[in-house]
Amino acid sequence: MNTFTYIFLIALVISYAIQFWLSFRQKDHVLAHRGAVPDAFKETVTLEDHQKAADYTVEKGKLGDIDGVLGVVFLLILTLGGGIDYVFKAWAEYGFSPMMTGLGAMGSIFLVMTVLELPTSYYQTFVIEEKYGFNKSTLQQFFKDQGMSLALVAVIGMPLLAVILWIMESIGSSWWVWAWAILISFSLLMSWLFPTVIAPLFNDFTPMEDGTLKDRIQGLLERCGFNSQGIFIMDGSKRSGHGNAYFTGLGNNKRIVFFDTLIESLDDEELEAVLAHELGHFKCKHVIKMLVATSITTLISFAILGWLIGEEWFFTGLGVDYVGQYSNAAALLLFTLVSPVFTPFMQPISAYFQRKFEFEADDFASNNAKASKMISGLVKLYQENASTLTPDPLYSAFHYSHPPAAIRIAHLEEKLS
Repeated sequence: MNTFTYIFLIALVISYAIQFWLSFRQKDHVLAHRGAVPDAFKETVTLEDHQKAADYTVEKGKLGDIDGVLGVVFLLILTLGGGIDYVFKAWAEYGFSPMMTGLGAMGSIFLVMTVLELPTSYYQTFVIEEKYGFNKSTLQQFFKDQGMSLALVAVIGMPLLAVILWIMESIGSSWWVWAWAILISFSLLMSWLFPTVIAPLFNDFTPMEDGTLKDRIQGLLERCGFNSQGIFIMDGSKRSGHGNAYFTGLGNNKRIVFFDTLIESLDDEELEAVLAHELGHFKCKHVIKMLVATSITTLISFAILGWLIGEEWFFTGLGVDYVGQYSNAAALLLFTLVSPVFTPFMQPISAYFQRKFEFEADDFASNNAKASKMISGLVKLYQENASTLTPDPLYSAFHYSHPPAAIRIAHLEEKLS
């Protein structure tokens, strides 16, 4: 243990104390307002639905707390408990090259982390989601999804990791600039390929049939100057009763996607308004702004890692004594696992700008569709997704990427006056 060990432990305690305190506030606030529907929703939301959303929110929060505790324990086992050091030494005994040793060690640890997350995912899907009527998945589908996700990591993620480790080993002190450029280029490529290559591995996408809804949507696209490669219906109902709509892809490979559950629950004008909101993100350049912000933060992260990789205290302070030819992979793994402990302040900043973007997209939607239909569509989505109408203000400021329901709808109602 060194000075950095104590800094890490202090940051860990502060970070997770904030998380658990906010979670307690959220559960307490939601339960305190469980008994009555907020005035703004008394005409549209039943007490039964309101209480269902409260109970659903609280149960998810409790599971999140348990998951958080397990995450802290496992992080300490990997770092100060010597887990990472042990795995790297075990792989080194096979006599592989430094890069293959690093890949094997990192892959093993990520595999263990994935397996340890399975019970939480299972409980979320087959206990909580099942209890509140959202789960449509089967055990076969659940494990198929897990297997396909692991396969994609192996086929796509491991080669990318190998390239980054090679750059770290071969380029010299400026490796972090090249690694950043490779990672951002890869992310853009995946965003471009996602609609037509990745997403169809998990869901079926059926072109929307000709009719009044398609005509209405195409009219909206023409008004907004949005070109896409088609309008598709996704079979989200094979896993969940939750509904959503989104556009995905980059450049000439953009798609508009509606969950089949959303098509069933909203009328044509509400669907038009919801899509107008999604198009607002595109027209207001929120996607580009988020890409730029992500690129900048990633570059800063790589620059910090470029400095830390030459500091032995960084390794020894986190329980890794095995420094030398394998330190590149160890440093990358340590930084990935530990950096969230030091950056909780980024959450409310990111959430603030995301909520700001949501207001701007709502403004765009109200100018290109009916604000009243946007409101009624949102209310239905809050009801059907069991989203609480009474979140704790501090918790939502820290975690919510969308404005709380009452604030968001009040903002839209101003467009009606």
